[in-house]
Amino acid sequence: MKNQGFTLIELMLVVIIIGALVAMVMPRLTGRGEQARISAAKADLQANIATALKLYELDNGNFPSTEEGLNALLNKPASAANWNGPYLEKKPIDPWGREYKYKSPGEHRPDYDLYSLGKDGQEGTADDVKNWE
Repeated sequence: MKNQGFTLIELMLVVIIIGALVAMVMPRLTGRGEQARISAAKADLQANIATALKLYELDNGNFPSTEEGLNALLNKPASAANWNGPYLEKKPIDPWGREYKYKSPGEHRPDYDLYSLGKDGQEGTADDVKNWE
């Protein structure tokens, strides 16, 4: 019976092929994580938190004040006479691990401004994700 196994050359060929495949695929995947975080933040701002704020406004006749913040969606504030919450299951945290920023009335929209500071955590920079753009 012949000795069965792979030669060093065959193994090297497989390693080179795998390396070439990784070299072709990796550039396409880099940056996707950040794009996914931005998309998740936009979904929170435009759908998840926005819906909770609209429900709060329907029940109480106004949006939570800046001082009450998004916490008013989880715990009844003193100013909410018809609060039927909680409107969210958990505290809204952006994909970078920070709380979303909320102002009502808004500076950019008449009802409220809702935004994330993005990757750099600095307000007013290009990577901010906002509900008014």
